[in-house]
Amino acid sequence: MRTYVVTGGAGFIGSNYIHYMFKKYGDEIRIINVDKLTYAGNLENLKDVENRENYTFVRADICDAEAINRIFSENDVDRVVHFAAESHVDRSIKDPGVFVKTNVLGTLTMLNAAKLAWENPDGSYKEGKKFLHVSTDEVYGSLSNPEDYFYETTPYDPHSPYSASKASSDFMVKAFMDTYKFPANITNCSNNYGPYQFPEKLIPLMINNALHGRDLPIYGDGKNIRDWLYVEDHCKGIDMVQEKGRLFETYNIGGHNERENIQIVKTIIQTLREELADDDPRKQHVTEDLIKYVADRKGHDRRYAIAPDKIRAEVGWYPETTFEVGIKKTIRWYFDHQEWMEHVTSGNYQKYYEEMYADK
Repeated sequence: MRTYVVTGGAGFIGSNYIHYMFKKYGDEIRIINVDKLTYAGNLENLKDVENRENYTFVRADICDAEAINRIFSENDVDRVVHFAAESHVDRSIKDPGVFVKTNVLGTLTMLNAAKLAWENPDGSYKEGKKFLHVSTDEVYGSLSNPEDYFYETTPYDPHSPYSASKASSDFMVKAFMDTYKFPANITNCSNNYGPYQFPEKLIPLMINNALHGRDLPIYGDGKNIRDWLYVEDHCKGIDMVQEKGRLFETYNIGGHNERENIQIVKTIIQTLREELADDDPRKQHVTEDLIKYVADRKGHDRRYAIAPDKIRAEVGWYPETTFEVGIKKTIRWYFDHQEWMEHVTSGNYQKYYEEMYADK
């Protein structure tokens, strides 16, 4: 049975990845979910897998070398999928230090622990061991020409403390691959959306605010462009890179779903109105009148767009979910899981760990 260590597995993409892997592999794999459970880590995301015999949750900080080394010494770890990171740009502008600590030093801790556990006396590595570092398209900076795209060869040009910290973590992984021939890959993805996303991010924030008749704040003129990737497509891409990707390579995972932020918000409003019953009192206030333009974010990149040509050619991955389909699936999920949203926005989800694990 292959053993995976998934860092940040209680977060948005990490929890979706764990669901995807159990759906695909069932009892053929074992997953150890390592998460510090900061504000964005929510064990309620994994209620339906928490009692599986091949699933283990470990509450640990990826910067805690002793705790991370213990996980590797007590388990024969085959794969690491490293999601754990501080990821919200606005928070990074207010407190860059937290991002450097978690994203850079935490990544170094994970690399050191895996290297120590996997390296043979002659400097080679045990067969079948792989480390996958999940990064972002924001490390490439901003695109001004509408015909340009980010490729794996695009020079790094991060503009926010968040993207600078992720670029630094990427370079640390690259250094381990180059210096030690450490068996790793890097993936850089575009903006993810889908179930279990913490409602500080654009799509769940707008869904939640609209349903409660609150303002829908849009930075600047609303014309900043992002490439949107349905989270399950991303999870599939990560798995395919681990199985088929060439070691030491970087693969860009993009959605080919470019949209202006204002387009995203208007699509959410339109889709909500289609989904809400005519007699639902919320329908009357879900209109474009809720849109409010606010002062632009500092250092706000204008456009991101990934060309996933390499991963398609070498691995066979491509984005299967169009935005039109994905946004409806996402909105329906939030409709069906309104209790989850209430717990997240009220902070009650943070009690779940104590309720589930206090006596274990």
